Amino acid sequence: MAVKYETELYPALKAFWTTRGYEVKAEVRGCDLVAVRQGEPLPVIVEMKKTFTLALLLQGLERQRTGAAVWLAVERNRVKKGAHNQRFGEIADLCRRLSLGFITVTFYKTKPPVTEVWCEIGSRPARGTPAANVLDAAAVAEHGMEQRYAAAESPSGGMLPTSSLLPASSLLSAALPTAGSGGRRKGTAKLLKEFAGRSGDYNIGGSSQRKLVTAYRERALQCALALRCADSPALAPRQIGALTGVAEPGQLLRSNYYGWFRKAGRGLYELTPAGLAALLEYGEAVSYWTAKFPWAASAAAAAEPDESGAEAGEPGRNLFEEAIRR
Repeated sequence: MAVKYETELYPALKAFWTTRGYEVKAEVRGCDLVAVRQGEPLPVIVEMKKTFTLALLLQGLERQRTGAAVWLAVERNRVKKGAHNQRFGEIADLCRRLSLGFITVTFYKTKPPVTEVWCEIGSRPARGTPAANVLDAAAVAEHGMEQRYAAAESPSGGMLPTSSLLPASSLLSAALPTAGSGGRRKGTAKLLKEFAGRSGDYNIGGSSQRKLVTAYRERALQCALALRCADSPALAPRQIGALTGVAEPGQLLRSNYYGWFRKAGRGLYELTPAGLAALLEYGEAVSYWTAKFPWAASAAAAAEPDESGAEAGEPGRNLFEEAIRR
């Protein structure tokens, strides 16, 4: 079953890495998928496309400049015919030579998608073994355990015995690239900083022409939330910083990149209608920070309707209630 958009690959790939103990987030500094595991200094980057192209290969080589372990992922569509879609063994050999990992996702109408690892980073080719392992990504995500298929189909149409499949523990044991140069160390540091600055995975890997929840946007949302919950209609940057812990809130408010804030007096800022709308638009992230900050949780509780159905708290809290519940 062919997919229409590369974003359809993301849930299966996220499940694949999550079951291996990685925290996964999408669209981090332009990377489709970034996975980080505690105790490992380097992140994993996965770049996705519906089919394998030269553009995807060049993108993977570009991502290697960050010093991360880079994988390429495409759909394996069994419906398509022709050498272009059947030469995964040769593609895997090419990726192996370039220290890239290669993985495919096959979709079916009546069963969960199947994820196949064709080559690991730093691995040596194993003759007669096109795929290192085959996993039912949906079943892994549901049961929290790996379920290997009894056999894997080779490109030639034959069936490989179960013994030819490598154990799942070997998937991540391959040699990882090292961030030896200063440029790679800086690239890795920037990637990890952006990853750590996000409270959750609010994006979809492979998406384009849509607003992303970045670490900067989350800081701006925290400032907007502080202004919305404040007893006073305007606050000073130092007050917002004390409430949220956002570093240099004054610079963020002055730059006003999203148009969410405006000056309400000397050294004071208030929320604009665009800022109020942002609390609704990014409700999932706002809900996280509302639960995290005691003052925001108190404001949310005050906005709860009483037993008679009337709104409790200050008038006009309906918008805020929608923003934290969405």
